[in-house]
Amino acid sequence: MFARNTHMKPLQRHVAASSFYHLAGKTLDGCACNGLACFAARADDPVRWATASRQAVPVYCLGKCYASPADADHDVRPYVASHSRGSVLLENVRHGGVRALAEYQRRGGGAARLAALAMAPADVVRLVQASQLRGRGGAGFPAGRKWQAMAAQAAPRKYLVVNADEGDPGAFSDRFLLEDDPFRLIEAAIIAAHATGATHGYIYLRKEYPAAAAVLARALDEARAARWLGAAFDLECVIGEGSYLCGEETALLNALEGRRPEVRLRPPQLTECGLYGLPTLVQNVETLCAVPWIVANGAHAYAALGFSQSRGTKLLSLNSLFNRPGLYEVEFGMPLAAVVDELGLGLRRGRLAGVMVGGPLAGIVPPPLLGTRLGYEEMQAIGCAVGHGGVIAFADDTPLAAIVAEVFRFGARESCGKCTPCHLGTPRLAALFGAVQSGTGRAGTGEMAQCDALLDALEATSLCGHGRGLAEFARAVQLHYPGEWSAWLG
Repeated sequence: MFARNTHMKPLQRHVAASSFYHLAGKTLDGCACNGLACFAARADDPVRWATASRQAVPVYCLGKCYASPADADHDVRPYVASHSRGSVLLENVRHGGVRALAEYQRRGGGAARLAALAMAPADVVRLVQASQLRGRGGAGFPAGRKWQAMAAQAAPRKYLVVNADEGDPGAFSDRFLLEDDPFRLIEAAIIAAHATGATHGYIYLRKEYPAAAAVLARALDEARAARWLGAAFDLECVIGEGSYLCGEETALLNALEGRRPEVRLRPPQLTECGLYGLPTLVQNVETLCAVPWIVANGAHAYAALGFSQSRGTKLLSLNSLFNRPGLYEVEFGMPLAAVVDELGLGLRRGRLAGVMVGGPLAGIVPPPLLGTRLGYEEMQAIGCAVGHGGVIAFADDTPLAAIVAEVFRFGARESCGKCTPCHLGTPRLAALFGAVQSGTGRAGTGEMAQCDALLDALEATSLCGHGRGLAEFARAVQLHYPGEWSAWLG
């Protein structure tokens, strides 16, 4: 399935971890997508959705949420647009993609690499700090603080790990950065390695993106031939075997080491003790791809975009229920109502019941709160999240109880099993809301108490954002849809 070269290799794992991955040894041929964006659009192709639901091995996102329900055998190119005063990320993607190094350089690519390599590493770190770039993987942690912590470590070897495990159903932004602009990521990785002292890098790519794997294989070969990669810093791609939890950075490092990809306790932080116990910088694709623009245009130009504590631009993936689904680059601060009405041009059928922004562990934003502006703290204030920027609109043909049940089914299947409330509690919550969805029962006092206790335990004791996120999702639904919640649970 994948192009093979010295920089593209399958995941090597210990035999004890073999049972964890749901796509180990399998191809994607003939499979259909079981993700939430496809669930939201299931009425548009009931046969394909039935195929996805019957699969022995669920596939949760193929990165085709703009054409849902999706399968592995069909694809169309989405609408791509930039709605920002400066296009930081999508300039090449908007024009059909740049997959050859010569063309990338002709368009100005590579200049940031040369400029950064001419700077002292500490100056590059200060540049990223001044830009106020925050991680685009979900938590929004300041990138410059990570880089500074990594640069401060003295070690014989340091690693850079690119998290390309874009697992949130509803998001496909990283997919198109990888497929259409691979040299931007490679250039960004070289800059990050120079700034932090990393000598070796890995791109951890999800198996569900085979086209991206082929593009990256060729791009890495070209970069090596051009001596972008080599003695000072080398970069290779590792293909995952199917696991949502590998998007969590400590689980991802365990996967790279061939161990069962469970989360790690922190501290120590990964910049101190990461891959193979050595200092490691982990950043996702979108975060890194902003770096060449920052180097070329300056930290203050980047910080001038956006608003509040959320600076720069964000990629948003709009699902197929919009009249104009696709991939958009926007500045932080855009009201969610504008995302729905001006970018997506509203829903193509039905009435809007709610919008999930940022993945399956984010809350659902009800229509009365669409005046909320896109920003990390602003979304958190309403119990929701920016997350990875997937925007899934749900029409009124999808009952809210069905959405909650689907989220908990997903959460139960993808739990790594390390935390007991997550491993055992999420299936119970999925069954509870499944019964509500099917109309076979309304929870009694005992079940109401158990639901609250399980959510409290998930929130308080989960080691990673999977269990906590599921609890926060349910609490947001309880907050924003109190009438429905009371009807289900009293």
